Amino acid sequence: MPPVIQAQGLVKRYGDLTALGGATFEVQPGEIFGILGPNGAGKTTLVEILEGLTRPTEGSASVLGLPVVEQPDAVKTRIGVQLQASSYHQYLTLREILSLFGSFYPRAAEPMELLRRVRLEDRADARIKQLSGGMKQRFSIVAALVNEPELVFFDEPTAGLDPDARHDLWQIVREVRAAGATVVLTTHYMEEAEALCDRVAFLNAGQIVALDTPVGLIRSLHAPYRITLRTAVPLALVAVEAIPGVMEAQQEASPDGAVTRVRAGEAPRVVEALTALAAGAGTQVTDLVIQPATLEDVFLSVTGRGLAG
Repeated sequence: MPPVIQAQGLVKRYGDLTALGGATFEVQPGEIFGILGPNGAGKTTLVEILEGLTRPTEGSASVLGLPVVEQPDAVKTRIGVQLQASSYHQYLTLREILSLFGSFYPRAAEPMELLRRVRLEDRADARIKQLSGGMKQRFSIVAALVNEPELVFFDEPTAGLDPDARHDLWQIVREVRAAGATVVLTTHYMEEAEALCDRVAFLNAGQIVALDTPVGLIRSLHAPYRITLRTAVPLALVAVEAIPGVMEAQQEASPDGAVTRVRAGEAPRVVEALTALAAGAGTQVTDLVIQPATLEDVFLSVTGRGLAG
């Protein structure tokens, strides 16, 4: 099957500011494709071009086989776009909002069926201002599904939510994909991208700096493990750095001894060498934590900055 999205050399400039610096990528049918980056990275600009809301300065994009610049209205009838809760009419009920949105399209899903999909059927006659934060976000997702779209754009769908509400939203996004839609998800939450996305594009300063599956991105790191070792007596940092597989080592004092933090290319042999080093120094290991690297580590590696900015 042909790609759902094909972007080639997309550039967007606002005067002297380059918001997007030449994005090239494809999105395949049925996948959840994540666009990950800090605020100001160019995520919104990129998505607005794909949605037909903004014209690129250079480059081209096709969505569902349609050229976005030349046929933006045709694209818009076949995609769904999540709006923020503040964008909805404050005096219409949820049912009325969905009915209104549905009237804009040649075909539309039945409002109550949509509300059932996000477990809001008992709030059909409520207004936006009467909903909790999690309910508002669930409604913003289902409002993007009014026209039964083939492709859905979710922009920071869980921003500002507590962990429980965030996980509820993740399940709804999975259900949208399971129902047959392709999903493009923008987020700055690395754990969200790891949990949901089949592939992730890292966007930084308007450039796609990495693109792969979450596992592939993490495996690309030279040091995919973080090892934290707590000992009663500090270890010789030079000796730690000399252990095969250790890429980076840091040490700091603690009230009960010292904490050694290591980035390593492998875990078992490095841990064995660290514990042997501690034994040779006549000290005990009082705590040991081994953590696999995350997308945050990958982003830091390729950009030199964290996802928070």
